[in-house]
Amino acid sequence: MKTSSFSSIFTFLLILGIVSSTAAQKKDYKVACIAFYNLENLFDTVNDTLINDEQFLPEGSYAWTEDRYQEKIANMAYVISKIGTDLSPTGASVVGVSEIENRKVLEDLVAHDFLKERNYKIVHYDSPDKRGIDVALLYQPGHFKVTDSQAIPLMIYRNGRRIFTRDMLHVEGLFDGEPMHFIVNHWPSRRGGAAQSAPFRNEGAKACKKVLDSLENLNPGTKLILMGDLNDDPVSPSVKSYLMAKKEVEEVSQGGFYNPMESFYGKGIGSNAWRDTWSLFDQLILSEGLLDKSQSGYFYYQAHIFNKNFLRQKSGQYKGYPFRTYSGGKYTGGYSDHFPVFVYLLKAI
Repeated sequence: MKTSSFSSIFTFLLILGIVSSTAAQKKDYKVACIAFYNLENLFDTVNDTLINDEQFLPEGSYAWTEDRYQEKIANMAYVISKIGTDLSPTGASVVGVSEIENRKVLEDLVAHDFLKERNYKIVHYDSPDKRGIDVALLYQPGHFKVTDSQAIPLMIYRNGRRIFTRDMLHVEGLFDGEPMHFIVNHWPSRRGGAAQSAPFRNEGAKACKKVLDSLENLNPGTKLILMGDLNDDPVSPSVKSYLMAKKEVEEVSQGGFYNPMESFYGKGIGSNAWRDTWSLFDQLILSEGLLDKSQSGYFYYQAHIFNKNFLRQKSGQYKGYPFRTYSGGKYTGGYSDHFPVFVYLLKAI
């Protein structure tokens, strides 16, 4: 195995789908990793009077002290440092994150010893969410060069009044010299009931589809990775009917979406759990432009849920669930109530 400044170079024996079914061939490929992680309430300890962060203050109900904050930063940095390193020792080139309070917590995160050698840069905008939580994109500048970014507000209403939620984040740039787009999402929650709140998440799906449609009109075969905590499963109407994401590559038409996470969901494998039921709210969904394995650029190879044992609750009622920072209001010093998800991309060299 040889390494490069961008990612590892591996030799794969590729048979079905990349070369003909009657012949096998060894090829060298660059490997790249793209990830998403809900960091579960990564708040600092400073009171921001413009948002509802009172629980996460030293005097708040969670007794959110500087020591606990620093432990949370270390935990999150450690997890991110490990994602994708089985095939890409430089880790994730791009990481979408959600449930972060502000840019400061991201700066503390990427400066931690577990991550500082990767020199992650940040794309972040403040959202109008009342709790003050946002989405953001971290990227290694040696892998991805940002050319443009924008926050896309979700304009959703209940009884004629706007409901303020997290903006979507659209980032475009050059991924190892190749044009690529990322949309980071944290769609509206299921508060009030899944059915009653479903129209809000449908709006998130429609907004994402609109972005891809616009890009496809300008450049057919656009490479776009949609990622986030969708607060819906791969089979929910928002994803299946509005985003129109397909389970199988063969089902994806030009300008469509492929959802590799649906196969996990069908096997009962999730990224978050609630009341003895696993859900797969954390998803990475790829545009049709990333599916052709014969192309010269990057294409989709594999999807994974990063659910290592150290991220799981070891005992008790919630054994096997994601090991979170608080459980039942009690500080446990864990990681997040969500597992990260990631995909590998390959590029022939």
